[in-house]
Amino acid sequence: MGERWPSIPYHEGAKILIDNLQTVLDAQFDSNVRATGHNYEKYNNWETIAAWTADIAAQNANLVSRTQIGTTFQGRPLYLLKVGKSGSNKKAIFMDCGFHAREWISPAFCQWFVKEAVSTYGSDTLMTRLLNNLDFYVLPVLNIDGYVYTWTNYRMWRKTRSTNSGSSCIGTDPNRNFNAGWCSIGASKKPCDETYCGSAPESEKETKALADFIRKNLSTIKAYLTIHSYSQMLLFPYAYTYSLPENYAELNTISKAAVEELASLYDTKYTFGASASTIYPAAGGSDDWAYNEGIKYSFTFELRDKGRYGFALPESQIKPTSEETLKAVKYIANYVLDHLY
Repeated sequence: MGERWPSIPYHEGAKILIDNLQTVLDAQFDSNVRATGHNYEKYNNWETIAAWTADIAAQNANLVSRTQIGTTFQGRPLYLLKVGKSGSNKKAIFMDCGFHAREWISPAFCQWFVKEAVSTYGSDTLMTRLLNNLDFYVLPVLNIDGYVYTWTNYRMWRKTRSTNSGSSCIGTDPNRNFNAGWCSIGASKKPCDETYCGSAPESEKETKALADFIRKNLSTIKAYLTIHSYSQMLLFPYAYTYSLPENYAELNTISKAAVEELASLYDTKYTFGASASTIYPAAGGSDDWAYNEGIKYSFTFELRDKGRYGFALPESQIKPTSEETLKAVKYIANYVLDHLY
């Protein structure tokens, strides 16, 4: 059966409201040990996801290509999938998953999105329209080193796995590491803290690779979606200030319609709004940074649930969570496509 996870101690950043967390995690682990190969309704480890990125591109060469945009601190390749029908002068939407290592539902959704894109192209009218007219850049896991660590050592790990000068504590919070009000509020300058902002903006190889790619492709990237968990929210800038973005009314209207679309499937209720007032103030987030770079449609999803399972969302919820989230993502993408020019 292989090695079990170590026992999961309680720790402050993980407010999980179930008594049998270890049992839930053991069940997830056992099912993944039994499973062979990639499965869209299971949590897949990094090796399986990496192999999947190659397979999905090879099997769908007309719609998917894979590039490497950098490496992690520990040397793992950061694979990016480009999903869309080839065409000239196409605009793009960038979507990333797996910023925080313990948020396993996030990479599961990115994989689900790509599956749905290739399997419904040509039959689903909206998906076909989107892929004919837009490209989707999908980064299935940003914080790969941290994700691997949640499989091998500590399920509730959040940060990267980089070393910190002058400290024995490991890792930086990648979503406090961007140059958007960096380390001014809702972030820590202490390397041992969960929300450590890093030694400087983009100090992490992972965040630098992401930022470099977006900067290089700013003329084509028209929307930025970053997928997190949990709390069932759709958020937009700003998080580092209570000031509202220039197109606040538009972002608010899009969010309202997107969460209504999401709820239409399983009646899952999402709240929405500007990040600082809707969830909490936090500086250095990728969505605020992308917005300030000129990407006016910038959103953060906080997927299921509201705290019963928290970061340990059962695998039985991967499919419904992904299905409903897909509806919201398609809504936003279609809005962006309609308002390109």
